[in-house]
This record gives sequence, C-alpha cells and structure tokens, in this order.
Amino acid sequence: MPATGTAPVAGSRRILIGVLLGIVGLGSVLWAPGFALLVMAVAAGCLWEFGQLSARKGPAIEFPVALAAVAAYMALTYFHLIHRWEGVLLGATVVVALVVNAAFASTSGSFARTGFTLLGVLYIGKLTSYFIAIRALPSIGVALTMYAIVMIAFTDIFAMVVGTTIGRTPLSPLSPRKTVEGAIGGLVAAIIVGIAGALTPWLHLMWWQGALIAIIVSVGAQAGDLVESAFKRDARVKDAGSLILGHGGVLDRFDSYIFGGVAMYFALWVIGTIPRSFP
Repeated sequence: MPATGTAPVAGSRRILIGVLLGIVGLGSVLWAPGFALLVMAVAAGCLWEFGQLSARKGPAIEFPVALAAVAAYMALTYFHLIHRWEGVLLGATVVVALVVNAAFASTSGSFARTGFTLLGVLYIGKLTSYFIAIRALPSIGVALTMYAIVMIAFTDIFAMVVGTTIGRTPLSPLSPRKTVEGAIGGLVAAIIVGIAGALTPWLHLMWWQGALIAIIVSVGAQAGDLVESAFKRDARVKDAGSLILGHGGVLDRFDSYIFGGVAMYFALWVIGTIPRSFP
C-alpha cells in the first residue's frame, strides 16, 4: 500500500491521465483509419515492452519479425482478410523467426526466442486487433467500440478507486495491490455503464444484454491486468515501462484493453450481434 498522502495524489494523476487517454481514444474511433493507426501504435508500444520483459526473463523476442506480424494482423483485420490469411501469417512468423535466429543469432536460445516472438504476436497482435474488428461492424461499429472503451475505462478506474479506498482482501498473489473489493467495484461500475449504454437508441440492445456484455468485458479486462502482472512478476519488475506518467508503460496502461477487446467481441458473438463469418 502506498504511503499515506502520496496515494491520493498518485491516484488523481492516474485518473486524469486515464481520462485524457480515453478522450483521445474515443475521438479516434470516429475515423476508422485513424483508429486503426492508433491501435497499431498502442500495439507497437506494448510489443516493445513485452520484448523488454522477455529479455529480462531470458532470450529477447525477434522484435522486427514480431512487429511486422502485428502490423499484418492489424492490416488483415482492417481489410476483412484475417480469416483467410491468419494461418499463413502465423506460419510465416514462425519460419521467419527461426531463419533470423539461425542466420543472425550469436547465442543459443532459438527455440525460446521463436516461442516468445510468437507469443508476443498472439498476445499483442491478435488480441488487440479485435478492436479493429469491432469498429468495422456495419452501422453500429463506432458505438460499440466506444461502448467497450468506456466499460473498460470504468472497470479500471473504479477498481482502483474502490481498491485504494476500502480494499482489504488481496485478489491474487501475483498483484498484492489488487483487491477483491476493487474487482467488485470495477465490475459494478461496468455493469452500470453496460445497462445505461444498452438503453440508448444507438446500440439496439436489451438491458440484460448490456449487463451480460459488461460482466464479460469487465472480467476480461481484469484478467488482462492480472496476466500482465504475472509477466512483470516473472521478469521481476514493477512496471513494464515508464512512458506514461502515473501509469508506467504502454503495456501497464493498456493491459486491460488487450483482453477487454476480445472479451467484447466474444460477448457480442454470444448475443448474436456478430455473425460467425465476421470479419
């Protein structure tokens, strides 16, 4: 627990920066190419920090190979070609990573580097690309993307606020500062947003569908936070980076969105908003 007096200041700064980032993200949703570029920029930052965590744990990822594969994931999703070419993309990633390792690596560890590279591509590239897929939904893609961003943001904010205020019960040994009370607070906030959003005329959802979506998205977002905490603990670091004031690195800030996006996609698929053949 942070020292008395410093926690409110740090918490306020974190919330302010989170709100500003949310405004930028929501604004970019209105222009599909701009949103795709923003998602790619976030993914590139996350991938770089994931590579740094990998290097602290063992062999570093083949970053140029991984970055090219992540960019390909974004492009193929944007142009609705991912279902046709995903297998080729993953196969090419493995082959190229192995060849690069064999040709240029000066130390052993080709298996591990290739494995970490593929994990980075799937963890960052594939999961983050679901936001682009949601944005591409005809007619309601913009509204649903904003809906997801707001639910994830409220999950993050209220999990932190409730956790630092009344949190007493640790949620997981992986992250002692996260509490059960905070997780419940984030979930309740997301459900309120989910139901409120469902009642607007833009989403065409029943209130219970909004609640169900919120539960899935909030749980997914908090799971993403815990997964990143596991990576950091394995690498024995406090933050994945230091780029964003009050939040640590890009991966620290957007870890919940990585899982939250795919959770949103799954929730929409469950209620029938997304057909199985999309994108």
